[in-house]
Amino acid sequence: MPDRYFDEIEIGQTWVIDGRTITEADVVNFAYLSGDWHSIHTDKEYAAQATFGQRIAHGFLVLSIATGMVPANRDTVLALYGLDRIRFVAPVFIGDTVHLEMEAKEKKERDEGSGVVSFDFRMVNQHGKPVIVADYKLWMKKRPGDEL
Repeated sequence: MPDRYFDEIEIGQTWVIDGRTITEADVVNFAYLSGDWHSIHTDKEYAAQATFGQRIAHGFLVLSIATGMVPANRDTVLALYGLDRIRFVAPVFIGDTVHLEMEAKEKKERDEGSGVVSFDFRMVNQHGKPVIVADYKLWMKKRPGDEL
């Protein structure tokens, strides 16, 4: 995982990162921090009559939790390089438990000491259904001494 050097990651390697349950406090705190008080997230009566029949967690809340689950080691990861093709493919409800699944799919050398690894990035609910999918890119260090 990102606790390894660029050179040590192999295409096709997969990781499953332990999950956590989304709480009402998560949703309320994210609404406060982001300023997104849309009724689909914060109004129980409105949400009961809306598309999903109940309140849903903010997509960016769940994405933020997912990125926080990545065990990025400061000795091997230089920075998040980017997120591409992000899709919120299913709702996350208060009380759902989500976990992260990642698969290394591409590596590109950037310079003599680093490279970018692209991962298939999937946040999955307790039913095994993906709720967020994306292409997650990390800028990573090569193993010291390998740049020679």
